Amino acid sequence: MLQVLFLGTSAARPTVERNVAGLVVTREGESLLFECGEGTQRQMMRYGASFAVADLFFSHFHADHYLGIIGLVRTLGLQGRAEPMRLWGPKGAKRVLGAALSLGPERPTFDIEIAEVEAGQRLAREGYELVAYAVEHGGGALGWALIEPTRHGRFNPDRARELGVPEGRMWGELQRGRAVTLPDGRNVGPETIVGAPRPGRRLVYTGDTRPCAATIEIAQGADLLVHEATFGDEEADRAKETLHATAKEAAQVAKMAGARRLALTHLSARYSRDSAPLLDEAREVFPETVVAKDGLTIDIPFTD
Repeated sequence: MLQVLFLGTSAARPTVERNVAGLVVTREGESLLFECGEGTQRQMMRYGASFAVADLFFSHFHADHYLGIIGLVRTLGLQGRAEPMRLWGPKGAKRVLGAALSLGPERPTFDIEIAEVEAGQRLAREGYELVAYAVEHGGGALGWALIEPTRHGRFNPDRARELGVPEGRMWGELQRGRAVTLPDGRNVGPETIVGAPRPGRRLVYTGDTRPCAATIEIAQGADLLVHEATFGDEEADRAKETLHATAKEAAQVAKMAGARRLALTHLSARYSRDSAPLLDEAREVFPETVVAKDGLTIDIPFTD
């Protein structure tokens, strides 16, 4: 399972309907938290997100993206957490997050490691990798991509039996792309039994950014692109001034990337109750668009 849960979808400040930035990605039982705006721990409780999060990833250090780390760590400590936690972010992470965690007399009851990441850095994980890439929001802001490797093609057991390939080790060898020699001396190659390689899944989260070539490149064929859409068309000039994107611009990025789906987040407070204008503007360009709201979950299945 690969699933995205939106904890907060508002830009700059919380509203009655929307909290500030927070996104949980769950993959095969492992949970990753992207951004930690104020009140994130409450949003996790409200929407049933697991607190067994070992890794938190930050795109940049505007207050609405990281202030919640103080309350989250305090809550986890009160719950008796003993497992370590890792915080990943761009240059300045150690200074900013370290200062936040040092506020008040209490100290974390568990180990916290803070790592600074550069654009282009790839974090290898079991069964996937996380790639940090440079976006256009100033201060070394990063976007993040979760990328799974290409999978082996689909094995055809009926064809294997037809060719007389014994079940067991030889089936495994063929599945892994290796030819086998049968007891009668015949050689059987994987191309006769195994289908074409199948793509893994790709999820891209931009954080705050102007539409940029780097997102288009890393989101090529993405199963889901989560792109900020702070403004509508009427505020296009303001989007440029503040290094944000409009809904239509986000849709253009998704279209140029050939993404399968687009989710818009980080909405200005003016769209908190009624995001329909943003959805309409984006769907004119890219029909497979949704505007995220707090609590929305999106499943990302394999395309085959």
